[in-house]
Amino acid sequence: MELNYKVLGEGQPLLILHGLFGTLDNWQTLGRELSKTYKVYLVDLRNHGRSPHTPEFSYQLMTDDLVEFFDQHQLQDAYLIGHSMGGKVSMNFALQHSERLSKLLIADIAPKAYPPHHDDIIAGFRSIDLNTIQNRQEADDQLAQKVEDFGTRMFLLKNLYRKDDNTFGWRLNLNAIEQNLDKILGNVESETPFTKPTLFLRGGNSRYIKPEQDLPQIQSLFPNATIQTIENAGHWLHAEQPQEFYRLTMEFLQK
Repeated sequence: MELNYKVLGEGQPLLILHGLFGTLDNWQTLGRELSKTYKVYLVDLRNHGRSPHTPEFSYQLMTDDLVEFFDQHQLQDAYLIGHSMGGKVSMNFALQHSERLSKLLIADIAPKAYPPHHDDIIAGFRSIDLNTIQNRQEADDQLAQKVEDFGTRMFLLKNLYRKDDNTFGWRLNLNAIEQNLDKILGNVESETPFTKPTLFLRGGNSRYIKPEQDLPQIQSLFPNATIQTIENAGHWLHAEQPQEFYRLTMEFLQK
């Protein structure tokens, strides 16, 4: 699969994978900062952004896509950063292809299974009548009936685009995501651990990583892992506290 991507800077390769409902655009600000030191690859995962849409959607498929991407670009000894769903793709890739990586950074996700919690977002997407809206404000007005938080709506509406015929469409493959959501919420598993340096960054206001509960599972798969907390940040910690995210990332990569 030919994944859509953007390259910034020069140096040792550093790949960044976005989360569910996201795109590489979510990481451009931090990508530009990191590109002062590294060759940064911002990647759209399948069924997201400008990458191809397929009915099939799973962590193994996204991992295989990433292997193909590494091969196409002849990447070795890379740093890999993944947020949320992209974090689970990154974990799965690291566990299966550890020889391709130097270090791994996971943003606000654990390898555990999560209960369903995207119903409002899916319903919000479905509530927007793409055939009748005239502009983004009308889309936001409809989305607000299902998703109260303004920041979340702005994040979701980055997927909205105007097509050549002047109607609106979604960059993401909503059908594939909805039909395979149980897979995306599942565990990351492996009989062989990833033993290279790994950092889990969590938002202090987020409940996605609970260190006291999740540390045993994390360390069973990533024995050389540490967990650090970014205070005053939720699940989108890289957007809410970009300077602290950048500081801790650079501190980890340059050890």
